[in-house]
Amino acid sequence: MQAVALVTGGSRGVGRGIALALLEEGATVHVTARTVTEAEARVHPQGAGSLESLVEEASGLPGQLTVHRCDHALDEQTMAVVAKIDSLHGGIDILVNNAWPGYEHMVEGTTFTWPLPFWEQPMWRWNAMIDVGLRSAFVASRAATPSMIARKSGLIVNISFWAAELFEGNAIYGVAKAGANKLAADCAHDLMPHGVSALALYPGLVRTEAVMRAAEFMDLSNSESPRFVGRVIARLWNDSALLEKSGRPHVVAELAREYGVVDIDGNRPKPLVREDFMK
Repeated sequence: MQAVALVTGGSRGVGRGIALALLEEGATVHVTARTVTEAEARVHPQGAGSLESLVEEASGLPGQLTVHRCDHALDEQTMAVVAKIDSLHGGIDILVNNAWPGYEHMVEGTTFTWPLPFWEQPMWRWNAMIDVGLRSAFVASRAATPSMIARKSGLIVNISFWAAELFEGNAIYGVAKAGANKLAADCAHDLMPHGVSALALYPGLVRTEAVMRAAEFMDLSNSESPRFVGRVIARLWNDSALLEKSGRPHVVAELAREYGVVDIDGNRPKPLVREDFMK
């Protein structure tokens, strides 16, 4: 896979899996995160996942990995990483906007704040999901696009979810994901004449570190590995009809069926559909 990719927020979870899957395909992958060392990971609210451990896990994979300490709350750091990749490779082929600090403080004191009505939501959650998560997707896309346009090729992926269209228990989360979809759609409109694609992806239930800590309380029979999303992104990049998919949200497992992608355990997860969330 001859592609240069940037995955934001890739020290853990879906972003980490995407990076590893693209490395499996031989891509040159750049990954950003705030958590660099395992010592930092142990005191992080998520309790696991670092760029240091990603480098170790990626050793032996055919692709080339470069990691960057980056706080996407700071626009200048986001832009500096993109500029560095441009200087090294002449541009980014695949940008995956995944940076997401929105799950870091789910419990405050003894209160699990996620399902509270919007008027009781802590303001940090808006700042994390909108001011960092959504804003950094715009900033990274804005910075990466000129080189894509110059080469008339590129793919921007915003990691989203069904919460963009349906109530999923948290108003701020829904706004953030709806914004990710709309950002992809409107960027796609501007990019279409230049041969560059932008779209949103809906993973299913992903076996991230946080999910696995609660595995005993969950039905994981139709879950996806973190690498599953990355395998689908690799197939998207090689799809000669990619521009036809631009501008819309796509369910990862549905694309996997179209492309014949299987998960790392050989399973073929069932695509989640709107009705699954309306029961």
